Amino acid sequence: MTSTDWAGDALKAVIERVTVTEYEVGPRFPLFADPDSGRWTTTGRGSWTGGFWAGLLWLRARCTGVKADRTAASRCTARLAPWADADTATRGLILWYGTALASHDADATALRERSARTCLEAMDPELGLVPWGSALGGPRLLARADGVPGMVPLLAGAGPEGAAAADAHLHRHVELCLGDGSEHRPWTQPAWRFDAGPGWQPCEDPPQGWSRGRAWLLLAVADALHLPTLPGPRTEALAGAAEHLLRHGAVLDGPLVPHADASRPDGPLDTSAAAITAVALLKLARLPGPRATEYAHRGSAILSRLVGTHLSGPRAHRPAGRLLDGCYDAGRGTAVRHELIWGDFFLALGLAALTGSLDITDV
Repeated sequence: MTSTDWAGDALKAVIERVTVTEYEVGPRFPLFADPDSGRWTTTGRGSWTGGFWAGLLWLRARCTGVKADRTAASRCTARLAPWADADTATRGLILWYGTALASHDADATALRERSARTCLEAMDPELGLVPWGSALGGPRLLARADGVPGMVPLLAGAGPEGAAAADAHLHRHVELCLGDGSEHRPWTQPAWRFDAGPGWQPCEDPPQGWSRGRAWLLLAVADALHLPTLPGPRTEALAGAAEHLLRHGAVLDGPLVPHADASRPDGPLDTSAAAITAVALLKLARLPGPRATEYAHRGSAILSRLVGTHLSGPRAHRPAGRLLDGCYDAGRGTAVRHELIWGDFFLALGLAALTGSLDITDV
C-alpha cells in the first residue's frame, strides 16, 4: 500500500467522523470525546478550540465538494465572530484556523480581516507582543507558546504594520520560550508572566516538559518561514530556532508520539502534539534546504504511526475515524486519553497534504 493509499483511507475515515460529530453536537462546538463511547464534551461558544471545528468542516467541504458541506462550514465560522473582539491571543487559533480554508467565502474573509485588525490593536508595543489576555480567565499579561500559532499569519494579513507586529510577536515568544541566541534552553519554557518590577518571570503551568508547547512553537516558526513579509535577517534566526526545537525536542530521533509531559515518561501520551508536529514538519519540508527530505519523511512517519496505532477503526458501538490518546491536561487529569478536536484537525490536515488534497502552506 502506498502512502497515498493509507493516507487517503484514513482521511476518508476522519471526514466521515466529522459528519457524525456534526449530527451529535448540533449548534455547539466539540471539545474532547470519550475514548470508549465517542461521546463529545462540548462548549457553547467554542472556547479556544472552536476554529478547529470550523476548520474541519471547511476541510470536509473541500474534500467532498458538496454545497451543503460548504454551507455548514460557513455557518459554523459565522458563530466564531464574537471572538474577533475578545481579549485573548488564542484568537490566532480560533480565527486563523477557522477561516484559512474558507477560500472564496466572503463572510469568512471579512471575519479574518476584522480579526487581524483587532489583534493588531491589541499589540502591546512595550511588551512586543499581543498579550495572552483575560478572556479565558487568569492573568492577562502572559506570553504562552499556544498564543503564537495562527496569530502570526493572522497579524501578517493586516498590512505592513501587521507584518511588523507578527514578526515582533513571534520573536518575543521565541526569545522567552527558547532563550536568546547565546543560551538556548534545553527545555522549552512555554509560559511567562510579566510583572512591572522584575519583568518576565517563568510560569509553572504549563510545565517545561509540555509537549504541545514545543509543537505549537515549531508550527508557528514553520508558518513564519513561509511568510513573504518576514524580514530577511530574521529568517536565519528563525531557522536556528526551528533547528533547536527539532534537536532538543527529540522531534527527529525521539518517539513518534510524545508523552504529554516529557518529565513524566510513565504518564499519558499526546497524539495531538504529534499531529501538530507532523504538520509543522511538512511545512518545513516545503522550504529549500538539505534536510527537507528528512523533514518530509519524519512528518509522514508520524502520521503513519497515528493512523496505524491511534486511529479508531470500525468496531461495534465504537465510532471509527477518531484520533485517540490525546491529552487535554495531564496535570489536572482532564481527558488524558481522549479524542481532541484539534488533534483530529491537524491529523486531517496532514493527511490531506500527503494525498495532495491541499497545499499545506495555505493553512
